Amino acid sequence: MYDAPPMLSATAVVPRVSIALCLLATLAACGSSGGGGGELRGTYKVGRPYTIDGITYVPTEEFNHTETGVASWYGPGFHGRATANGERYDQHDRTAAHRTLQMPSMVRVTNLENGRSTIVRINDRGPFSRNRVIDLSRAAASDLDMMRNGTANVRIEQLSAESHTVKEVAQGGGGPMDQKAALERLAANRKSGNVPVMTASATAAPPPEPAPAPPPATVQASWPTNPRAPAVPTTPVAAGAGAGGTGPTVTSLVSTASLGGGSFYVQTGAFSNVANAERQRSSIASYGTSEISQGSAAGRDVYRVRIGPYTTADAAGLVADRLKRSGYGDVRVVAD
Repeated sequence: MYDAPPMLSATAVVPRVSIALCLLATLAACGSSGGGGGELRGTYKVGRPYTIDGITYVPTEEFNHTETGVASWYGPGFHGRATANGERYDQHDRTAAHRTLQMPSMVRVTNLENGRSTIVRINDRGPFSRNRVIDLSRAAASDLDMMRNGTANVRIEQLSAESHTVKEVAQGGGGPMDQKAALERLAANRKSGNVPVMTASATAAPPPEPAPAPPPATVQASWPTNPRAPAVPTTPVAAGAGAGGTGPTVTSLVSTASLGGGSFYVQTGAFSNVANAERQRSSIASYGTSEISQGSAAGRDVYRVRIGPYTTADAAGLVADRLKRSGYGDVRVVAD
C-alpha cells in the first residue's frame, strides 16, 4: 500500500493557497466510511514493525515527512474492502496507502512529470512492490493525470497542521466525516486571512521543463477493469495433493513450452487437479488476463494459474502486490 524549497512566483503559490479547498474535496465522499450518525468510529494507528517479502517496515509518527519516488494507484478489486485502519476503501475518495506514516495523516502529492498536485488522507498500508513510495486511490490518480500510465514520479509533502488535526479527531473516536468537519474549520480559519480562494480540488503548478517521458502504458493495461474482485480467494491445493472430481473444460490451458520467451507472469497457485486450477483462474479473472499453464513436477502433471504476460518484471510486480493485499499469499512473479 517518497523535497524542494518553496516556490515564490505568483503561479507557484497555487498549491499552497488551495490546500484548504483541496482538503474539503479530499474527504467529500467519506460519509459511508465512518464518523457520526451511527457510522463507524475512527481510529488512530501507527502500528508495530511488520515484514513483507523479507523487508521489515517500521511505522513512525511523523508530521513533516517528505519523500520522492514512484507512485502507483489502486481501485478496482479493492473498492469496499477494509483498509489497514479499519475504514472501507472508496476508490472515489482522495486517500492513499503508505508503508510507514501514521493513519490518518494528510499529505500533498505532486506529479513531478506535469506539476499537478492533490491532497490525500493516508488510511491504508502499502504499496509493497519495490521502488514504490505511495499507492493512490483512483480519484487521486485522476487528479494527477497518471491513470493512463499507471505510475508517476512524485513528491510527497506531509501537511503538519492537517495531520495533527485528523490525529486528534481520530483519537477521540471521530471517523472520516468528523475529520472532514475539523479540516473544514481549519480551512475556514485560513480563509479568514488574506488568502485567495481557489475552486479546484486538484491544483496544477507550472510543469517542469523538460518533462520526462511517461512510464510505459503497458502497466495500466494490465490492471483489472472489473470493479468487483473475489472477497475470499480460492485456497490452492498443493501440487501432488490430488483433488478428486472431474474438472470443467479448460479453454485457457496452455503448454509451458508454447509460451514466448522474455515475458513475465504473476503466478497465483499450482495444482495437481485441473478443476481446482480452473476455479482459481476464474476467481482472479478481474485482475487481468488469466490462464492455466501445464507443466510437470516430480513426475506429475502440474497446472499453474497465472496472469499475464507483462513486458517487465516491474509491471508484473504491481499486479502481484495487489493480489497479495487481497489475500492471495502464494503469489510470485515468474519469467518465461
